[in-house]
Amino acid sequence: MAHEYIAPPRAADPARVIAAALEWLGTPYHDQASAKGVGCDCLGLARGVWRDIVGPEPMAPPPYSRDWGEVGARETFAETVRPYLIEIDPGEAGPGALVLFRMRRGAPAKHCGIILDDGRFVHSYERTGVVAMRFDRPWRRRVAFAFLFPETA
Repeated sequence: MAHEYIAPPRAADPARVIAAALEWLGTPYHDQASAKGVGCDCLGLARGVWRDIVGPEPMAPPPYSRDWGEVGARETFAETVRPYLIEIDPGEAGPGALVLFRMRRGAPAKHCGIILDDGRFVHSYERTGVVAMRFDRPWRRRVAFAFLFPETA
């Protein structure tokens, strides 16, 4: 019996991902939300870009607290998105990549953003909402995981 070859998913066009992320600029911060122009947190931004690029979300995230990734050694954020995105080496992350940040040494990754093509990245931060910031060395050294959005689900 011959085995059927299943091609790996193709990555979405980085320009489409960037354009979708930029549409969220100015969205206020709102914990656990994902509504463009109304409110979102960093995961909500990633979920919204997924909907804009890929289509309906494959699952609804369970309720989570602001400190959900603070305790234990499990990489809950990375483990949750890994089945749906294309994981790449963090050192290979470029424009259009979703990067997960480790905010403290030894802590699990619990923040994310999308790399732009101009040396910045987009993320949703509690005090600022969705903004584009320089993807400088302090941010780069916090990257723990990197993923690409698939072209289709």
